[in-house]
Amino acid sequence: MPETVTFLCFKGCSTCAKARKWLDGHHVAYTERNIKEDNPTEDELRAWQAESGATIRKMFNTSGQLYRKQNVKERLDAGMGDDDAFALLASNGMMVRRPIVVGDGFALFGFNEKDWESALL
Repeated sequence: MPETVTFLCFKGCSTCAKARKWLDGHHVAYTERNIKEDNPTEDELRAWQAESGATIRKMFNTSGQLYRKQNVKERLDAGMGDDDAFALLASNGMMVRRPIVVGDGFALFGFNEKDWESALL
């Protein structure tokens, strides 16, 4: 089990609340970071993508109003490059899929109990 992880979340997100409850229930030490007030930087997102193995598309909050309002799916489908995608993700924390848990050598986007168990327990 990692000593402590960083947990990026949004207070109003029910999935984040479920993930926080899971972390607390499994006694995982974490530092909480509000993704809306302290959104991830491009450098952080690039590093986390490399550690997670996730595609850039999987890093977007596709359920979010901002994602739909800015027609991100259409822009990605039209061939948006990685640099533009990372810049867009870093422009607003609400654009990023959450919760995110980051530890030494791993990053997980979204809450999947099996993935979290493998990485954190």
